[in-house]
Amino acid sequence: MTWIAVIGLAIVTFAIAAFGFRLAKGLWTSLAAALGFGLAGYALQASPELPSAPKAAVEAASEQEFDVVEARREFVSQGDRSASEMLVVSDAMARRGRYAEAAQMLEGVTRQDPQDFEAWLAQAIALTEHADGALSQASLYAFQRASAVKPDNLAPGYFLGVSLVRQGRLMEARQVWRETLEGAPEDAEGRAGMEDRLARLDAMLGAMQAGQPPIAAPSPEGAPAEDGE
Repeated sequence: MTWIAVIGLAIVTFAIAAFGFRLAKGLWTSLAAALGFGLAGYALQASPELPSAPKAAVEAASEQEFDVVEARREFVSQGDRSASEMLVVSDAMARRGRYAEAAQMLEGVTRQDPQDFEAWLAQAIALTEHADGALSQASLYAFQRASAVKPDNLAPGYFLGVSLVRQGRLMEARQVWRETLEGAPEDAEGRAGMEDRLARLDAMLGAMQAGQPPIAAPSPEGAPAEDGE
């Protein structure tokens, strides 16, 4: 019965993406491949007949490296999560480095629901990653739309700053992060982590101005970066 449910969900997901969100026919093969990879992974690793073991699952998850999807979720509370199943598929594509396809899929989600904050944010990140960290008019527009939907959320400003850091525009990144934190509530999701990264950026800029050995830029994935030698 479990297999029937899993295959049925895959078929429904494909139908919603292809016909509900009017996904371009050129992406149907990519979507089918992504779903196929998911089914293959389930076939290799799933054991639905075994009893659950929450502790082991948590330990296994903690051993995985951070990625852009996990970095995004650090700033998105449960109440701000997208209700679209397409975000799961686009996240799978993003994790495989297929950012252009992920962004195009998310375009259908935001067109269907212009108030979907997480979809706008994920689309902006995918467009930025597709450009190797550079900002484009399309990614800036998606960041702006995400910020307009959730003005108090730190994520659009944070990931905009990450892109600036990757381009070496450190002072601009610092300004964006400071202004973002100043305009956000004290209990904003991900605030502590963002403050820590801003402090690291300030320390790096201070070291550069003092002519001291450089300090590594703050890690975008959330794990503390090591100091450079």
